[in-house]
Amino acid sequence: MSVLSRRRLIGVGIGAAAGASGLFLGRNLVQRYGLIPPDGGGIYGPGETLTYAAHRLLTRHSMAREFPRAAISNPPFANEVAPLSRAFKQLQDGAFVDWRLAIDGMVAQPASFSLAEIKSFPSRSQITHLACEEGWSYIAEWIGTPLSHLLEMAGTLPQARYVVYRSIQPDWWDSIDMADALHPQTLVTYAMNGGDLPVEFGGPLRLRVPRQLGYKSVKYITSLTVTDSLKRFGKGLGSASPEGGYAWYAGI
Repeated sequence: MSVLSRRRLIGVGIGAAAGASGLFLGRNLVQRYGLIPPDGGGIYGPGETLTYAAHRLLTRHSMAREFPRAAISNPPFANEVAPLSRAFKQLQDGAFVDWRLAIDGMVAQPASFSLAEIKSFPSRSQITHLACEEGWSYIAEWIGTPLSHLLEMAGTLPQARYVVYRSIQPDWWDSIDMADALHPQTLVTYAMNGGDLPVEFGGPLRLRVPRQLGYKSVKYITSLTVTDSLKRFGKGLGSASPEGGYAWYAGI
């Protein structure tokens, strides 16, 4: 993907600020540079596109705020989840020894890792804020392996643009672009606040995407698919979120 020059970036901003005509001009430019989100069609499409493109152009390498340990919420808020599947409960009864995280798609070496293997990989700890679109939030310490490390191990191909991730809960899936997938704060988490990641918070494995709203941090993940297009996944909108009325890109 070409990199926008500062002059062209300013041009996009001026075009977007110019009203409806600016939106159409801006859309042509962001389409040229691959900055239209998968849910960029329909009545809300121009707004979704403007939000996504602006965030990617201005904050591509920005970091989510990290907090001191004293700021950790006590207790953190665990939102209610649908009843967990029989398959999950069977794995839980076995202390998640047989839990696997598969990586496939546009990678040189498809792989499948156990929970123990993931815990043996390089880890990162961060204390970040999880904000829900419904208004509640909390701050917690998250410990896990950077997603970028797992993608590097699998050999992500140069043409890859997105990572689709799925939960053991059949209706839970989402995706992020490579800017977030390779970001150092995007973690495959297995621990929280000094202990194993509790089930109510997504244990044994949860993808943590701190630069986006909470629903992008899907719980109970079991697979990652690297792809250059999201059209063949679900309804082609990038995740279950826009299929249910939310935005695919939920940057904060």
